[in-house]
Amino acid sequence: MEENAEASGAKWAEKNDPRITKVGHFIRKTRIDELPQLWNVLKGEMSIIGPRPERPMFTKEFQVLYPKFTQRLVVKPGLTGWAQVNGGYDISPKEKLKLDLEYINSMSIKNEARILCKTIQVVLSGSGAR
Repeated sequence: MEENAEASGAKWAEKNDPRITKVGHFIRKTRIDELPQLWNVLKGEMSIIGPRPERPMFTKEFQVLYPKFTQRLVVKPGLTGWAQVNGGYDISPKEKLKLDLEYINSMSIKNEARILCKTIQVVLSGSGAR
């Protein structure tokens, strides 16, 4: 991101976000920015699959708009999830909540395998990146 990208406050990522540098665009497109989160998985703070964590200020904002938004927090956050493979950055918080609750209500090895396969497709194709 550009220096002082959020000087006026936190912003939700947008399509063709002008705050992202050329290097940042490459990092996001290839999703290598997710690699440091593997440390969080190894420490047990995250799982491979689960709802993607939101920054606390966005969680508070979305909880006001969508009262069930914090129900996403009942399971460990993940590197990838149902909402990511079905929309990535291009879905609204409301859609994200719907997909995350679908995941939480139907957790199974079969669904986890399906999400993992779709994640590999998303990463290799670069779709949904911002």
